[in-house]
Amino acid sequence: MSGAQPDTSGAQPDISEQALPQVRITYCTQCHWLLRAGWMAQELLSTFGTDLGEVTLVPGTGGIFTISCNDALVWDRKRDGGFPDAAKLKQLVRDVIDPDRALGHADRKGHRSKDPTSKDPGSKDPA
Repeated sequence: MSGAQPDTSGAQPDISEQALPQVRITYCTQCHWLLRAGWMAQELLSTFGTDLGEVTLVPGTGGIFTISCNDALVWDRKRDGGFPDAAKLKQLVRDVIDPDRALGHADRKGHRSKDPTSKDPGSKDPA
């Protein structure tokens, strides 16, 4: 055992810095989505690490699956149609907590969607 004792003085940590972001994942227990919620929490913690203050899993019912960051709803299964993939979730959280942050290979910011009405800038126009 180490000689270090936990701080029980009730002293608050230094809060001179801005509070770190909080992510809340509310999942349906009836639908057995705990594993999915836990995996998404792990993905966020692996990517953002100590830049996040906390990731909280909140049990719910009725098919709920929502993800909020700093009280801003970033994903709602019913509204957005299903579940986000890991890259999309990381982008959504990044856009709230640090929009200029690069996410490396998973970062699709600036990536043009494949809109059938838009022309590929790399293609040659036959006309």
